[in-house]
Amino acid sequence: MRLTVTIAIAAIACVSSANASAQSWHPPADSQRCPAKWGAGDERGAANHMKPETVLRAARLIRTGQVFELGRPLAASMPLQATRTFELHTKRTTELQGSNRRGSNEELVLAEIGQVGTQFDGFAHQTIGGSLYNCFQVDEVATRNGFTKLGIENIGALMTRGVFIDVAALKGVEMLPDTYEITVADLQQALQRQQMTLQPGDAVIVHTGWGRLWGRENDRYMRTNPGLGAAAAEWLARQDPMLIGADTAPINVTPSPDPKLSNPVHQIALVVNGIFLLENLRLDELAAQRAHEFALVVQPLKLVGGTGSTVAPVAVR
Repeated sequence: MRLTVTIAIAAIACVSSANASAQSWHPPADSQRCPAKWGAGDERGAANHMKPETVLRAARLIRTGQVFELGRPLAASMPLQATRTFELHTKRTTELQGSNRRGSNEELVLAEIGQVGTQFDGFAHQTIGGSLYNCFQVDEVATRNGFTKLGIENIGALMTRGVFIDVAALKGVEMLPDTYEITVADLQQALQRQQMTLQPGDAVIVHTGWGRLWGRENDRYMRTNPGLGAAAAEWLARQDPMLIGADTAPINVTPSPDPKLSNPVHQIALVVNGIFLLENLRLDELAAQRAHEFALVVQPLKLVGGTGSTVAPVAVR
């Protein structure tokens, strides 16, 4: 009984703190954010952090060989936004052939393969008005068969230091309340509690506990969620990470505390700062093991002209 009361009080405190810290956000003009810091015409953004020394730094974190699979299984039963679909149909591709009676099976997948399941958001995914990362214009680079600039095929394999920021543990709960806005103070206090600091090129992974609903309460999972507020996203962007990930669908708190805003964290990360987003991560094992630092390995599919990719990242320590 005492534990239940404590968790409830913590949850109420979380919500009160979130409401008190709610802020609005205004996107910068193209002239303020372009050219990107990686140079005019750059299409890789924070993937430019990927260098031999980045890989070696991450490799030095591998001491036990323990592997955590962070990707969700792809199935028709997974949570999906209303406009997205995933269907898998099996087919027999040959009759039994030869004296050994060889048969063959394949599958046909009908899906928005860049934006379902555990997904890696690229720079063609989001705009400010009609302007993408590094001020590429949608009207100039979008075609019926994909984007001629900023396609996800430009990214390649990424291996870097992963830092797990457990905000749920900081608040003493298994799962943050439905619309809890994660603040700058939350991130800083969680890092201090874990005795961690961020470095340029890190993969920053934020744990809210919301992934506990995956496959159990899909409607609730997609309806609202705790997540980063705009101020927290801007603070993370100033730390110069390679990517930001979380165990939620949109990374940011849903709905936005400012009802006039629509998913500003996507614009802050992808469009303004060229930082990738990694969504719908499976983080329960990292949280249980208190694995706060590891090597993260992820590679988007080479979907030419794609806005993103379903992925199966791994954390190794």
